[in-house]
Amino acid sequence: MNLRVANAADAQYVETLCQWYAESARTRGVGIAKRDPNYLIKKMEKGDSIIAFIDDQLAGFCYIETFEDAKFVVNSGLIVNTELRKEGLGRAIKHRVFELSRMKYPAAKIFGITTSAAVMKINNELGYRPVTFPELTQSDDFWKGCSSCKNYGILMENQRKMCLCTGMVYDTLDDSFTQQSIEILEQKQ
Repeated sequence: MNLRVANAADAQYVETLCQWYAESARTRGVGIAKRDPNYLIKKMEKGDSIIAFIDDQLAGFCYIETFEDAKFVVNSGLIVNTELRKEGLGRAIKHRVFELSRMKYPAAKIFGITTSAAVMKINNELGYRPVTFPELTQSDDFWKGCSSCKNYGILMENQRKMCLCTGMVYDTLDDSFTQQSIEILEQKQ
């Protein structure tokens, strides 16, 4: 298993990733939001995503989005090749994108919304806790991302205060990642 920060050269995989998102939503019958290929490419170019390979075969992906001047960071779009599920790959990707988030944005709260019990379990292992939606970012840009979800009507009917997803947040901002960032900044002075 090879997990690494994605880069511009990985744009060749975007079409496959978008197909995986669509297939996963259809198969699971849940409200996975569609992903714009150009947006995924930007995430790769910026170094805000993790891509996974097994034996040089594309295996999975997840990316970071920031909101409210990086006060909030979401780890979004976790997807794993259906043939490689149940092998711990999703967990490995989530752990790696969590580390990337903490290193790049040590002062940010990390959050996510999901209907997946497996993702909730991984988030819990990482130290996330369930929260109500008002505790998440209130950025219109974040919530616009839900508009392609089949449950969007429920979200809007409830003034973005609840939906079928569970909101989870990691807000322990005095962890080892914060300490490493402080040490790096002190060394640069």
